[in-house]
Amino acid sequence: VQLVESGGGLVQPGGSLTLSCAASGGTFSMYYMNWLRQAPGKGMEWVSSINPSGGNTYYAYSVKGRFTISKDNAKKTLTLQMNNLKPEDTAVYYCTADANGFGFESLSDYDYRGQGTQVTVSS
Repeated sequence: VQLVESGGGLVQPGGSLTLSCAASGGTFSMYYMNWLRQAPGKGMEWVSSINPSGGNTYYAYSVKGRFTISKDNAKKTLTLQMNNLKPEDTAVYYCTADANGFGFESLSDYDYRGQGTQVTVSS
């Protein structure tokens, strides 16, 4: 499975941004999909996950209520809608896929991972 993130950029505090992750190869509908992020000078942080069917979603406390994860199995696309962005959301965001689980803190724990997209929240 190949994963390619897009949608990152520069946004002001309080603004919104939508990240997308396009998958190719493999059976997208079989995978738990996840977003992780790494802020400058900090370790990797799990952000959000969604189960294979898209019916169950999970969020880190730091983003709950502001971010929404969704999965379109027909289009093989994962999306992260980010609202009310804060400077502390500045990070490289990674999309990952795993056949068996979710919520891992390390990219290497997942079956597949993208190259990341930069999100910068600044005035």
